[in-house]
Amino acid sequence: MTTLALGPQWLDPDWLIPTFGLIGILVIVFAESGLLIGFFLPGDSLLFTTGLLVANGKYLHYPLWLVCVLIVLAAVIGDQVGYLFGRKVGPALFKRPDSKLFKQENVEKAHEFFEKHGPKSLVLARFVPIVRTFTPIIAGVSRMNYRTFITYNVIGGALWGAGVTILGYFLGQIEFVHKNIEAMLILIVLLSVLPIVIEYLRARKNKKAAQQQSADGTIQPQPGRQRGRHAKR
Repeated sequence: MTTLALGPQWLDPDWLIPTFGLIGILVIVFAESGLLIGFFLPGDSLLFTTGLLVANGKYLHYPLWLVCVLIVLAAVIGDQVGYLFGRKVGPALFKRPDSKLFKQENVEKAHEFFEKHGPKSLVLARFVPIVRTFTPIIAGVSRMNYRTFITYNVIGGALWGAGVTILGYFLGQIEFVHKNIEAMLILIVLLSVLPIVIEYLRARKNKKAAQQQSADGTIQPQPGRQRGRHAKR
């Protein structure tokens, strides 16, 4: 299978899977699920391509159920590590300086996402690149109830890890999809980035509305003071 590289070769699932096999897939899923350095890894396209290759029997000669179980375990354990890291680091994470692999902006986005959606953010974030890496860490920083965390962690890991892989497996058996795999991978990436774009545009709109409201508030006269002046007259 020849696909269009969506970035550097070492981030291209079509190179990663033949090179590192199932072990490489599990390591990437684990890292992207809860390690700070894993936010840039190709989670969605990797899982989709994994499903395709399992269906084709190329490079991955394992039954679908086994691949899905291992991927879900890697995703759940990755989030678990992220949660424990967040509990240990605590609020200090928000004071950590930016570096090549760490941007405070990513932490703030994940924190806003977590505050907005609560426990279900652990499920929703699985389908949002970057946010899925930092959300379990933020859950740990916030000291979210551990039993609640485990519940939503398992649900999210299963829906994302097994869901995207199974989607790739069945779509890969459709000849149109198989012949247009490059376009499908690009579509998967675009769909995974779409929530970030929507959230950015919504935040930008709300910010402009708040600024406009603030400006209107400074221009409007204060009725109380006017009445006071008339009273003196």
